[in-house]
Amino acid sequence: MQTIDATVIAREKTAVAEAAAQRVEPRMLVGLGSGSTALKLVDALGERVAAGLEFVAVATSEQTAARARRWDIPLITGPVPPRIDLVIDGADEFDAELRLVKGGGGMLLREKIVASAADRMLVMVDHTKRVEALGAFPLPVEVVPMARARVKHHLRRLKLAPELRRTADGQPFTTDEGNVILDCHIGRIERPAALAATLAGVPGVVEHGLFLDLADEVLMAVGDEIEVFTRG
Repeated sequence: MQTIDATVIAREKTAVAEAAAQRVEPRMLVGLGSGSTALKLVDALGERVAAGLEFVAVATSEQTAARARRWDIPLITGPVPPRIDLVIDGADEFDAELRLVKGGGGMLLREKIVASAADRMLVMVDHTKRVEALGAFPLPVEVVPMARARVKHHLRRLKLAPELRRTADGQPFTTDEGNVILDCHIGRIERPAALAATLAGVPGVVEHGLFLDLADEVLMAVGDEIEVFTRG
């Protein structure tokens, strides 16, 4: 197994976040993603705001919103606007068709709502996130707490190997909406669209981490270079 250098990954996340921040133009309405790379994006945008850039943002998590406030980035709170110019977010995996697995940080519901409202979705990743086929990263499924046992049973019958996500102290992880996450250890996902439709039809499932036909462009840092992938 190839060893992943954490220092290299951290440097790549910073580089790709800074590159993505340059895509934000004055007076845009921008969706800000969640996760470690998204926080670096907020920092890069905060520096641009300090230098005079004006835009308004919609945050996909409370953590992202808190970071944006530290930089005095104006935020829309409450309902997500029906149209957003650009959303910039990370991903846990992406394939050649720019299909994504997201939700490693547990914010997949808000992330998908914002992404679905955006004219364009720009994804920023380090070099470890590119895969031949989705599924190496466990697929998150967000579930209403009262349906947890029933949904877990159903997913087991589908041979999706669900496991309740827990915090470091052993308690069930809860999303910003108070839901729980079942991480499905599927392996190679042969038919992502079919799986997405199946999961969407399970009562109690709020959302899943398959982001299909949403990403328009992926920026991937490879060392000191930024590679660009666009959806055909």
